[in-house]
Amino acid sequence: MADVVSSNPPTMAAPGGHYSHAVTAGGFVFVSGQLPIAPDGTKLADAPFEKQAQQVLDNVAAAIKGAGSSLDRLTQVRVYVTDINDWPAFNALYAKWTGGAKPARCVVPVPQLHYGFKIEVEAVAVK
Repeated sequence: MADVVSSNPPTMAAPGGHYSHAVTAGGFVFVSGQLPIAPDGTKLADAPFEKQAQQVLDNVAAAIKGAGSSLDRLTQVRVYVTDINDWPAFNALYAKWTGGAKPARCVVPVPQLHYGFKIEVEAVAVK
């Protein structure tokens, strides 16, 4: 049986519940849903969408890096947004963030997210 390794990089705020930011198993890194929470724990619920989205992407990148992988090894990204009209802004940030990588992706419109955030992103990468 393959090892299951949890990771909570020191470059991120501590998880807010009973979970790890990333778990490595079977050659993959599974990143928990990341919210717009700065490394110092500041919740960006009142920030504009673009700032929230950038922080979420930074958090996903930190979790992946902390688990020993990188953005060019992303295989799947799932995005939850409370307003589908923010999708074009997110897509532009996302394209810069992923660079040449084009992992599988989906967007899920949701009525609300924890703390009143506007976006949450989870991801899977190859270790």
